[in-house]
Amino acid sequence: MTKESLLIRNALIIDPDIHPVRGNILVSGAEITEVGPNAGEGCRPDRIIDARGGIAVPGFVSAHYHSHDVLLRGSFEPLPLEGWYMVAVPPNYPKRSREEIKARAMLGALECLRGGITTIQDMATVYPFDEDHVAAMLEAYEEVGIRVVLALQVADVPGQKGVPFWEEVIPKELHNSLTASVKPIGSASSIIELLRGQLARWQGRSERVTWGLGPATPENCSTEFLEKIAALSAETHCRVFTHVYESKSMALNARRHYADFGGSLIRYMESVGLLNDRLTMAHCVWLTQDEIERVARAGTSISVNPVSNLKTKSGVAPIREMIEAGVRIALGTDNCSCSDAQNMFQSMKLFCLLTAASHGGDGPPAAADALRAATQGSAVAVGLGGKVGRIAEGFKADFSILDPYDPALQPMNDPVRQVVYSEGGRAVRHVVVHGEVVVHDGKSTRIDEVAFAEEVERLMPTLRSDLAAILQRNRIYAPYLRKAHELTLREDIGLNRFIATPL
Repeated sequence: MTKESLLIRNALIIDPDIHPVRGNILVSGAEITEVGPNAGEGCRPDRIIDARGGIAVPGFVSAHYHSHDVLLRGSFEPLPLEGWYMVAVPPNYPKRSREEIKARAMLGALECLRGGITTIQDMATVYPFDEDHVAAMLEAYEEVGIRVVLALQVADVPGQKGVPFWEEVIPKELHNSLTASVKPIGSASSIIELLRGQLARWQGRSERVTWGLGPATPENCSTEFLEKIAALSAETHCRVFTHVYESKSMALNARRHYADFGGSLIRYMESVGLLNDRLTMAHCVWLTQDEIERVARAGTSISVNPVSNLKTKSGVAPIREMIEAGVRIALGTDNCSCSDAQNMFQSMKLFCLLTAASHGGDGPPAAADALRAATQGSAVAVGLGGKVGRIAEGFKADFSILDPYDPALQPMNDPVRQVVYSEGGRAVRHVVVHGEVVVHDGKSTRIDEVAFAEEVERLMPTLRSDLAAILQRNRIYAPYLRKAHELTLREDIGLNRFIATPL
């Protein structure tokens, strides 16, 4: 079959590693074949889009995202992470319908595309596990046209076992109803076989879908399970995605339960064979300096999520220390119920400004660092380094065109700084994924957005009813959860990641 060609004319092409250049982008099939002032001259492309001087930005890559709570956006005020577990994560809810599973995956993907995010790493919880629900998610991604790295979030140890003070302060008769981040769906061996089956069924069936492995957190996984995950990763070359030190309670748990490793999750992960260049750890707010340096030496990626870390009262990640140590840094957008928006512009801005607030003195990150993390850094973190994240010859044709007449981009003093500090997503006009224009003039080319919005609203009464029941149930737990959180904040673990010392 003849490859279709696309020519983007008259764009201001930006990249964190080069000076912006005005020119054209020629696409053949799924790849960029030529970039520059004279790109595409003399050819007769199948389609031409005149960017009218608009900014061409590499497609953003959200290196940490969860599709399972998209329909809960706007449901909660800021909550400590462990309290948020009790209201937002799937094990709290009855089994969802196939239609709801597909709708939430599609809605999240649509929002990402509309904001210039062309690739997502979806660490999705399917609980209770249903293979048809995985199929529904993949159908949604195929229909909307996004690129995805899917890793099913799994664990073999109950989540509440890793939360300090829960078992001490919560009455024993309530323990069976506690829900932290995940619930086990089987033994270590049975989950590994389930993951093997998913890889055998789905890996390689779509050019826009690749797979990873998603042990929820080290605390929620047995040593046997993590060793088996490490072995499966080496065998299949799949990346591993997990949560590390998202909150102070996770760091306190490490100090208490990993004494053989100096109270360090990072040293523990080294021991089970996970700390390597196939691992991406989300958050890492409470890393020590020694741990940061170990991560850098291992070539492990860290996906920071500044928006959700603020809303879950988890603190500010040591971004400057990571950069100075040479850590591979990526950016994520996390859950819709604890960040409320799949918006990489918000993540990039906070990536810079939170460090300015927590450190004060001169030093990174600058706007170009944020753009690099959201594109090239995140591409490496999801296993697509050298394939996406740049507008350059040989890369996949994943990019966005921003409206040059949007007020946030006027006057054009510095395009990189204005993309990071001024723009919020409003200026995204066209989005290309895998060589296909999937958003044109701000609307999806794949789905009827009005009809889809009506379908989502049709599905919401059941979810809203279930949420109301959960909120009612949690009134019993609220004082105990608050007490456990206060006790955790009072503990001295040798570092502080809050801009102001709490309590």
